[in-house]
Amino acid sequence: RGLVTRAQLLALGVTEHAIEYRLARGRLHAVHRGVYLVGDRAAPQLARETAAILACGDGAVLSHEAAAAVWGLVAPRGPGAPVDVTVANRSCRSRDGIRVHRVRHLDRRDISRHRGMPITAPSRTLIDFAGGSSLRELEQAFAEGQALRLLNPKTVGAAVDRAPARPGVAAARSLLNFEAGPALTRSEAERRMLELIRAAGLPEPEVNVRVGRYTVDFLWRRERLVLEVDGRRFQ
Repeated sequence: RGLVTRAQLLALGVTEHAIEYRLARGRLHAVHRGVYLVGDRAAPQLARETAAILACGDGAVLSHEAAAAVWGLVAPRGPGAPVDVTVANRSCRSRDGIRVHRVRHLDRRDISRHRGMPITAPSRTLIDFAGGSSLRELEQAFAEGQALRLLNPKTVGAAVDRAPARPGVAAARSLLNFEAGPALTRSEAERRMLELIRAAGLPEPEVNVRVGRYTVDFLWRRERLVLEVDGRRFQ
């Protein structure tokens, strides 16, 4: 993605003077301290995430909301959003554009590689995301992960067992206890209706499922009941 670190340049035989010369001439552009974009200032896709990982050094992995966006569990974030990076058993400070999360240990099973970057595995990403999201946002991310075949209750449960003290564990456990599993809703009206159904203690419906040629909003299969919810634009 057009990025290089100062340490990499020095290892290749580029001198300190040559690095400074290229910075002055606009052939290198500083992204973070010791991390440079080569040539054009226009950064390619995922360059910000890659630069943050490089800035945090060996063993750093993309995590939390940034990782959730890269896996496709949540919508892509704006260019001003900080990049979440996790480092294990060492010191590394947050800085402009980078939000560092420090942990004592990160199990190898919770580390993956995706699109050329070290990143927390989907299940660990969901748990970390849970620590700073609402239950509704978490449920939606879980459902997206299931649709993408990245997540399932078994793998999330195993990740919870490996990190029982993480801030998002309680929310993840409550999500796994939903009677019908996480619901992938398509509109604010559907999300609010699902909240009302749960608050009323009604049986958990299936959400956005195929029935013959149609996709219905809510289905109680045993009761043979379908509920459709229309938003304001249909009124």
